[in-house]
Amino acid sequence: MYFTDREDAGRQLAARLGHLRGQDPVVVALPRGGVPVAAEVAEALGAPLDICVIRKLGVPSQPELGLGAIGEDGVRVLNRQVMRVAGVTAEQLAKVETSERAELERRVLRYREGRPGVELAGRTVVVVDDGVATGSTARAACRIVRARDAARVVLAVPVAPADWTASMEGEADDLVAVHTPVAFYAIGQFYQDFTQTSDAEVSECLARVAAAQASSGARPAATRPEDREIELRIGPVRLAGHLTVPLDAAGVVLFAHGSGSSRHSPRNRFVAERLNRAGLGTLLFDLLSEREEADRSNVFDTEMLAGRLTQATDWLDDELKGPELPVGYFGASTGAAAALRAAAEPGSQVAAVVSRGGRPDLAGERLGSVKAPTLLIVGGADHQVLELNRQAQARLRCESHLAVVPGATHLFEEPGTLAAAADLAADWFTRHL
Repeated sequence: MYFTDREDAGRQLAARLGHLRGQDPVVVALPRGGVPVAAEVAEALGAPLDICVIRKLGVPSQPELGLGAIGEDGVRVLNRQVMRVAGVTAEQLAKVETSERAELERRVLRYREGRPGVELAGRTVVVVDDGVATGSTARAACRIVRARDAARVVLAVPVAPADWTASMEGEADDLVAVHTPVAFYAIGQFYQDFTQTSDAEVSECLARVAAAQASSGARPAATRPEDREIELRIGPVRLAGHLTVPLDAAGVVLFAHGSGSSRHSPRNRFVAERLNRAGLGTLLFDLLSEREEADRSNVFDTEMLAGRLTQATDWLDDELKGPELPVGYFGASTGAAAALRAAAEPGSQVAAVVSRGGRPDLAGERLGSVKAPTLLIVGGADHQVLELNRQAQARLRCESHLAVVPGATHLFEEPGTLAAAADLAADWFTRHL
């Protein structure tokens, strides 16, 4: 299972869509199950939430098997192959459609409650459901929003079959799925709780997002975008770095690299780019000057490195214009110990910590003083470090989670493993910043 429930799925999906913040998107949900997922996405993007009421047309002898779908504005999508294999006649189709059309009209009245839909013309529209199986309802929804003159259509779901991009080609401008498993039998198999969403829950989600939109009318000016080289002055030491802050970023993550690495670390830069696409800012900087790096004892001086991280955080607070942004730390290898030591300092305001292939055990007794939610990401084939992380987690008193990436070794060099770690980090920071 990938998701606890639809809300959890929505948060994970939102982490993949952070690059849309500041682009004036509209989130359109497919009731009923897609609405709790879409509400999380809309809140994360600061976007309005609307619905696109679609009714699946089920095979009469097997209603769960979709042969097509109908939607608002008279849209109808049929899967001729399913109809042919199931032997569905024109008369059977008409009977199913008449019944589902009546239910569609009932739901439109129930959910909209007389309110007009959100204007879609000229805007980026993110169509969200709790998953894609045959794709009939998703196709109908994409065609409806296109008919309403959306400038760009993004179809986003928590889970879809491995071949879904081929089957959905041409229906949307972008296709986004958190997971695309090969062994796909039903959407519900990937949820711990896949309880049917009620009409009341749909109305509550719509009302909650609408209230948030109404109250955000006077929100502070958005953080201006940044993408530049910087220089940190810490006493007599000058440290080079690179600051990237997307428009309207939800927070900024400072990177603490491992021994023998620097701000140019290709792995950290890969993770940083993933975080940027999720709507998070990043600061990658050298923890040591070239002269300091020559003394190997400095590489393992986690107390000094934690101090550098704290000073960089203070510099960032002074440097950024606009509203104050929450800060997270991402530490790799020995840098994870520095991040945790910095987060353990009295008065630390760091909101979340992520360690990738880290050595949190090097933070020693300071682990018990960390208050920020902490995610420890370790490769499943990095056996020694995995055991050290288990021991370190046992000493943490804050919210924590140990995520094991199957097949990954210490450097996450195996295909897909670094991307998996980056997605875990993006989800953690999106939820906690």
